Amino acid sequence: MARSDLAAEPPVRRRDDSPSYLRVLLTFARNSLIRDMTFRTNFLVQCISSLSWTLMNLGFYVIVFRHTTTIGPDSGWGRTEFFVFLATTWIVNSIVQAFFMPNADEFSELIRTGNLDFALLKPIDTQFLVSFTRVEWSSLANLAMGIGLLIYGVRELGLDPIRPTWPSPLALLLYPMYLACGIAILYSSMISLAATSIWLGRNQTLYDFWFYITNFYRHPMEIFQRGRVGWALWGTVLPILVVVNVPARLLAKPLRPEGDPWLFGLALLMVVSAGASLWLSRRIFRAALASYRSASS
Repeated sequence: MARSDLAAEPPVRRRDDSPSYLRVLLTFARNSLIRDMTFRTNFLVQCISSLSWTLMNLGFYVIVFRHTTTIGPDSGWGRTEFFVFLATTWIVNSIVQAFFMPNADEFSELIRTGNLDFALLKPIDTQFLVSFTRVEWSSLANLAMGIGLLIYGVRELGLDPIRPTWPSPLALLLYPMYLACGIAILYSSMISLAATSIWLGRNQTLYDFWFYITNFYRHPMEIFQRGRVGWALWGTVLPILVVVNVPARLLAKPLRPEGDPWLFGLALLMVVSAGASLWLSRRIFRAALASYRSASS
């Protein structure tokens, strides 16, 4: 075959031309780690700061349980059960702060500086690119603390001489799934608020509002039961309470339909809420991008 015939043939598109999202995510994580390691002292200080806050938080509850046996009368959240709850909170917070918080905070700067134009030109989904560009590795120090406290709490529950409670294999399998659902709910709220930067320019007040709302999921839902309206609002309409309560109950206070049908229904609601939150946040993000005017226009 002549050389000119070879040149005339159209190039064959290879299957691996499309971006691999896992590969891109690993590249982002690697680049973030390299950047953090460039300033190792700063990275170490951030890790120590995160661990110090975690240890002070743990110490506070150790002092609390020296004066009481449970959080609230007949709530079932004793010292060991609450440590499982606290560990789950740390795990969720560390993942959200490591992967999503710095990127959502940076989104308004991308709009203000016009760098969002470059993200729109990339051959990859813009929401994925905006959500995972940066990984805050120092925030994962709390993840290790959370896993350690979780193992301790589950072990103490299983070795309880009065009423030993080991989680079932099904609960151990469902726990990561419900963690992912809780993280999805928080991510959806965060990316939706970040997307409003396109319409509002700066939305720092909305971020403060997000922090006020998310403070509710850091506590067992029993303490909100006397306020029925708020309990129904944060448990169903805006499902913030289920973010930590449902996965923590899988290990500390097993959810069974015959035990408390309402709480078992919250576990089903959490899965539906996670999917609906992701769908709604996607619609909000795409609607915001449709209103975006590039820096060159």
